[in-house]
Amino acid sequence: MNNTYYNPADLAKFGKISELQPEMGRKFFDYYEEVFKEGALTEREKALIALAVSHAVQCPYCIDAYSSECLQKGADENQMMEAVHVAAAIKGGAALVHGVQMMNKIKELTM
Repeated sequence: MNNTYYNPADLAKFGKISELQPEMGRKFFDYYEEVFKEGALTEREKALIALAVSHAVQCPYCIDAYSSECLQKGADENQMMEAVHVAAAIKGGAALVHGVQMMNKIKELTM
């Protein structure tokens, strides 16, 4: 077994996160539950979005949870990997577009 900073068993403890702030925890979980209900987007589409965001924010707990959730909601491996590639493209593009700030600064300093 590999030791990592993130303990996969801790994901199951997430529901207890509100022990120190019950009111805030209740509000969060009520909101969270509402967000993932079927609406303009299907539950499967929302799970795929959550999987992509999980990769963008690099949360191993979320990646585990939404990998399972996507499969349970009927997504296949190709759809899931495509969602991950969308996240990678957006995250990469976000890093690159900040290069414009560098280019502006270079022009400012070298003029």
